[in-house]
Amino acid sequence: MPITLTPATTLPADAATATLAGRVWRPDLAGPSVVVLRGDELIDVSPSFPTMRDLCETQDPAAALRAATGESLGRLDAILANTPVDGRDARRPWLLSPLDLQAVKAAGVTFAISMLERVIEEKARGNPAAAATIRAEIEALIGDDLSRLKPGSPEAMRLKEMLIAQGSWSQYLEVGIGPDAEIFTKAPPMSSVGTGFDAGLHPASSWNNPEPEVVLIVASDGRIVGATLGNDVNLRDVEGRSALLLGKAKDNNASAAVGPFIRFFDAGFTLDHVRNTTVTLTVQGEDGFTLEGSSSIAKISRDPADLARQMIGPHHQYPDGAALYLGTMFAPIKDRDAPGGGFTHKYGDIVTIAAPELGALTNRMRRTDDCEPWSFGTSHLMRNLARRGLL
Repeated sequence: MPITLTPATTLPADAATATLAGRVWRPDLAGPSVVVLRGDELIDVSPSFPTMRDLCETQDPAAALRAATGESLGRLDAILANTPVDGRDARRPWLLSPLDLQAVKAAGVTFAISMLERVIEEKARGNPAAAATIRAEIEALIGDDLSRLKPGSPEAMRLKEMLIAQGSWSQYLEVGIGPDAEIFTKAPPMSSVGTGFDAGLHPASSWNNPEPEVVLIVASDGRIVGATLGNDVNLRDVEGRSALLLGKAKDNNASAAVGPFIRFFDAGFTLDHVRNTTVTLTVQGEDGFTLEGSSSIAKISRDPADLARQMIGPHHQYPDGAALYLGTMFAPIKDRDAPGGGFTHKYGDIVTIAAPELGALTNRMRRTDDCEPWSFGTSHLMRNLARRGLL
């Protein structure tokens, strides 16, 4: 199925007052530019901010964007229409992931329901047929609503001791209710894909799912300066075989989708808005299958600010800042092919992750080796910016 992108289906509901920045590929310059949305046009502000990293490092990115001047690259609707791979005119600009030099990090097991699904993955050893039975057993033991349980609290530690005594402890419960969050590297800088792009599924996996998430944008000094949406594509069978396969389950070609734009904090959008954001997920298959779901960040077990503090600080420095996936709010379990078989992707699925405050991120699922190869890295960016006189 082809992807169709329009401003109406891509932008936040209050886009007219939002401070939105992204990146656009400019064929005429053979490289990317940082852009700001003004009205219905995308303005190239790369003379002021050669990289998105540079913009995020300013003391007030929203104010810096408002003051920046630049060249119009054209109307947003035309650039969005030219973004999906199918039918793209390589002579005209298209939208990219809004990230460039930032480390791409992710927090795992930050919601009760996703914690239970991780425990199920571990106990099923990658077998989706065993998941329903194990899910019922675990929920009977610990319930399915731990959102009120503060990780690391005395209550959480008592639950941990009870589970150990019953032989039911899991490494996923450790990071779900213990004092230390699971924070891992999702993808290298420059490797994420934006809205309209194909997202990658490794062909070694036969049990996988989208992970709809809010992504925090964090400056190198630890300030949270904005947010966007992300799909932390997950291979459930691979990680379920062993947590030591996390890298193989998470870091694959085109498996980190981010976008459509970064919304920077200002008077109309703050971290409190992120804390109360409701994210929706829609999966549309070429086989006619449809899956829908939604959940609120308000159900998160660890506050977004705490996750950012655990990611960056005296012991973990990221001089180019970082983007932090906050963790998935739900794991799809709707049966797709057979009763009890649960959900897994099929190639060609269109996945849309949306939130009123952040817009919509839409991707088509493909084999990792059928997605566009990642060939433009940090060294290529530096050489391109130098040729353009921006360094």
